[in-house]
Amino acid sequence: MNAVLDHLVVTAPTLAEGAAYVQERLGVEPRPGGVHPDMGTHNRLLRLDEGIYLEVIAIHPAGTPPQVPRWFDLDAAVDRARLATWVARTTDLEAGIAAAAHDPGPVRPMRRGALHWRIAFPSDGGLLAGGVLPPLIEWPPEATHPAERLPDDGLALEGLYGTHPQAATIRAQLAAIGLDTAIAVEAGEEAALYARIRTPSGRVDLE
Repeated sequence: MNAVLDHLVVTAPTLAEGAAYVQERLGVEPRPGGVHPDMGTHNRLLRLDEGIYLEVIAIHPAGTPPQVPRWFDLDAAVDRARLATWVARTTDLEAGIAAAAHDPGPVRPMRRGALHWRIAFPSDGGLLAGGVLPPLIEWPPEATHPAERLPDDGLALEGLYGTHPQAATIRAQLAAIGLDTAIAVEAGEEAALYARIRTPSGRVDLE
């Protein structure tokens, strides 16, 4: 199974709070994104590298509440901006789900403006392994990836790191879908995630 890191996900109580947190940490203001009408959320974005971007996402106060739980655990009490999870890209979503040693969740079509894609995430909208395991996404083969639509602000992802009480199990689950080198997972008392990012002012850890 071939999958790669697609993007990082920062959740926040409001989009403004999430954007301010990212700007304070990285020194760059996230760019306008858009609205996800099927989830009642909206986002802002930053390019991190070729084929990789960072998404700040929050509930859209003027959006229509969805009939299903929102993704990225946004229906829970989000009390601060944080790096909640990451998303992995595959060219064959069904093959990725079949290869997985865990349940990635159902496949759902999504859209934002002219963009559309398919993504698998848990039915309850929760985070997989506390955010250390990623949802799986498939972009249409003809689509221009969101990272390529964004300007280069001098940011680059240098590494993604996680901790989990069942680290060995998580590493095996990552390996089953070809993501064992995408993130370094060590044993820890609780699930946690951080990304090391090179910025114009130096290296920063985003948590």
